[in-house]
Amino acid sequence: MSEIFNVLLLQNTLRTATPVVLAALGCLMTQHVNITNIGIDGMMLIGAFFAVLGSYYCGSWAAGLAFAIVFGVILGLLYYVLVIRFHSDEFIIGVALNIFAGGLTTFLLRTIFQVKGSFSDPRIAPLPTIVIPGLKDIPVLGHLLSGNTLLVYVSWLLVPLCWYLIYKTPWGFHLRASGEYPDALEASGRSPERMKLSASVLCGVLSCMAGAHLSLGYLTMFSENMSASRGYVAFACVIFGRGNPPVVFLAALLFGFIEALGLRLQKYVPSDLTGMAPYLVTVLMMVAVVLWEQKKKGKVAKG
Repeated sequence: MSEIFNVLLLQNTLRTATPVVLAALGCLMTQHVNITNIGIDGMMLIGAFFAVLGSYYCGSWAAGLAFAIVFGVILGLLYYVLVIRFHSDEFIIGVALNIFAGGLTTFLLRTIFQVKGSFSDPRIAPLPTIVIPGLKDIPVLGHLLSGNTLLVYVSWLLVPLCWYLIYKTPWGFHLRASGEYPDALEASGRSPERMKLSASVLCGVLSCMAGAHLSLGYLTMFSENMSASRGYVAFACVIFGRGNPPVVFLAALLFGFIEALGLRLQKYVPSDLTGMAPYLVTVLMMVAVVLWEQKKKGKVAKG
C-alpha cells in the first residue's frame, strides 16, 4: 500500500488536477454570465498544440505560453461573436468547436511536423519547475508544495483571485448581474454584452493555458486528442461547485486524485478500468447535483 499511497500520489494529484482547475475557472466565468460553454475541451486542445508550436520554433516556454494565450483570446472572441452577436445555439457551437479543434490539430500536426499521433522533440522547452527556497527542505510539505511547474502555482493563485473578483469587486457584481439580471444592469448604464465579451475571452485564455500545461507541463509533447475530455470534466466541476472557485477547485482536486490513483493501480487493475474511474466520478458528481436540486425543489413544494 505504501507504493500507492504516498507523497508522490499527492504530487501527481496536483499536477493532473491543474488543467481541470484552469479550464474550470474559465468555464465558471461564462457560467456566471449565463453562457454554457461546452467547447472548453476544444480550446484546451488548440492551446496545447500552439503551446508546443511556439515553444518548438522559438525555443522558449514563454513563447509557447504566449502562443496559447493569444489563441485563447481569438477563440474567446470567436465564441462571443457566434453565440452572443449572431445568437447561435451555444451547445451546437460548443460541440462544433470541439470537433473543429480535433480536426484542426490533427491536420496541423501532420502538415507542419509531418507526424501522426504525437510529436515530441528535445527543442520543445517545457514550463519551468519552481523550487521554493526553505520550503523544499520541509518533510512531506516540501515534496508536495515545492518543485511544481509554473502553471500549478498560477492555478493556486487564480482560485482566490477569481473568488475575490467575482464576489468582492464591482466588476464581479456586474459580471453576475449580466447573467442574472441583464435588463437591470443595462438600465444602470452598464453593458451586459461587454461583460459577456470579457467572460468569453477569459474563458478562452484560461482554457488554452490549461492546454499549455498539458503539453508543456504535464508532458513535453503534443498528441492527438490529448485533452481527453478534461473540458467536460471542468464543466462538471463548475456545475458541482455552483460557480464558486474554491469549491470548483476541490472538485478538480478530486478528479486529479482519482486519475493519479488510477495510474498507480494499473499494476494491479486493468488499465481500462482505472482510466474509466475519473470520468465515472464525474458522472457521480453530476448525479449528486441533480439529486440535490430535486431535494431542494421538494422542500420548496412542501413549504
